[in-house]
Parts: sequence; C-alpha cells; structure tokens
Amino acid sequence: MKVLSQHIKSGEFKPVYLIYGPEDYLRKQYRDKMKAAIIGQDTMNYSYFEGKNISVKALIDLGETLPFFSERRLIVVENSGFFSSAQEELAAYLKEMPETTCFIFVERDVDKRNKLYKAVSSLGYAANMAPPDSRMMMRWIAGLLRAEGRGMSESTMRHFMERIDTDMENIRRELEKLVFYTDGRTEIYPEDIDAVCTVHAESQVFDMVKAVADKQQARALELYYDLIALKEPPMRILYWITRQFNQLYQMKELTGKGYPDHVVAERMGIRDFIVRKNKALCNNFSLEELRRAVESCADGEEAVKTGRLNDRMAVELLIMQFSAGFPTDAL
Repeated sequence: MKVLSQHIKSGEFKPVYLIYGPEDYLRKQYRDKMKAAIIGQDTMNYSYFEGKNISVKALIDLGETLPFFSERRLIVVENSGFFSSAQEELAAYLKEMPETTCFIFVERDVDKRNKLYKAVSSLGYAANMAPPDSRMMMRWIAGLLRAEGRGMSESTMRHFMERIDTDMENIRRELEKLVFYTDGRTEIYPEDIDAVCTVHAESQVFDMVKAVADKQQARALELYYDLIALKEPPMRILYWITRQFNQLYQMKELTGKGYPDHVVAERMGIRDFIVRKNKALCNNFSLEELRRAVESCADGEEAVKTGRLNDRMAVELLIMQFSAGFPTDAL
C-alpha cells in the first residue's frame, strides 16, 4: 500500500498493477485512487471489465489502441479469475504492449505460481491488500469517528471489534449507525454498540462456547436457538462451533510452546486481538478436551450426512454434551 501511495504522490506509474487480497474495502479504495491519479476524469481513454468471461483478445485489441489526446489509456480488469488459471497469451502481451497503455487488475485471490502474476510482478507491482492488524484498525476507526465528531475509549473500541464482523466495509457501515444513534453527543459507549450494531454470528458462537466452558447449558442452548431464529442453518452453526474449538486448540498448542500473541496470530492467520480475546477462554479447557471437541464436531457432521441424526438435533446434542462434560464417545 505504501508503494501505491508513493506512485500516486509522484505521478510516476508502472505499466501494470495487480491489487489483490482479502480486504474488499482496501482493494476498491486503492483501485479508485489509482484510477483518479492515472487518468482523472478522462472517460474516453478508460475501460472497465468485470467478471469471469472477459475476452483476452478484446483486452489486447484495446491495449493496442493509442489514447485519444492523452498520455495514457487505462484498462481496469476486476474479478476476472485470470490469476487462478493459465493466461500465457495475456502474460506475453504485457511484455510488449505500448508504453501508453496501463493495466490495473483487481482480484481477491491469486496463485503466485501463475504466469500472469509473475509477469505483473516483473513488469509492474502487485499489492496485497491484507487486513490491517488490530492497532492499525483502531487508528483507522478513530480517524473515521474523529471526522464525524465522535470518539470512543480503547476498551469500547475493543468491545466494538469483538462484537461485529471486522470486514472494513462492514465496520464503516456500523460506525455510520453509531454516529446517527449518538447524535447530540461526542462519546460512544459499549451500550450504544449493543443497542444498534449487528452482532456477528460468530461472536454469538464465541459466547456459546464460553457458556459451554462455564457449564451453563441453558445459556448455551439459548444462544443456539437465537441463531436458529435468525435463520442460520444448523450446519453453518456447527461449522462455526468446529472452527471455534479448532482455533482454541491451535491457540492453546502455540501458546503452550511459549509463542507471544502476535506470533500466534501470524501463524494462525488471524488478527492479534482475536488471540487476546480467546486466551482466557483457552484456559477453561485442556488441550485434550479441545481435541475431543473438534473430533466430536466431525462425528456430528458425519451423523447428519449419513442420516443417523437430523442437523438441528445433532448440534443440540453436541452443545448438551459439551456443557455437561466433554464426550468420550461419538454421536
């Protein structure tokens, strides 16, 4: 991202860029920033393609077309899937295209062994839009709030990040709701978040697993029924429960080896605040209990797929077993 910002500031651009990675908000933001910097409001020399059925021949033909009263022709290609399939023709073309043509590819997923990826990396620049760590995310949130005349304490911000889906675009939408809800005052409190923000389903699963750890069976089932009432399929809930226990298992194993939080987060591919959030919960289980929990979830999924149990009953039985003490036998 720093490199893209430097190119935007200097006005000196590579012939081709790839903007990729899991964070939709950042991909779109830098796509638009690059477009504005390279070609401004010029629509005659700008072309946009989106989707899986883009003609490579059409892109090459357009790339060969000289710009009309402009230094550059910009072609943006988004969600093409080109970086997950063989694109030898396009990769070869990039090496010989006119200096007046600039390509920007925007993709969520890429295969770095792909010839097109290697061509872009060699000729231009590939920017990975990875999610920011929790400290950077908090600074970004604080900046958005400050622009609206609002603020929240660090503990409130952590509560906010723990309760919602931390996709950046979703964060922006939830902050807009909080700004409207707190009209007339400057400080946002945890009760404001609880009142208006959409709680991420996986956050409710965390609360469910915490209730299991505390042997609060009625509370755990209540949270499960809440998710059912929200039309969440039981098998999706089972997936989240399995993921939660598997995450706790990996976390306990890594922290048991003495790794600090940021290293655990890096190895697991999660944000560091999730590690901090889960550490206390980890302490409620032994490594063996967490292993058995993951195995029992797999057994529950198999029971549903083989028709021995219906999906809703399978998940209810697992929650009841977990909250009564970890099972030694499969469902």
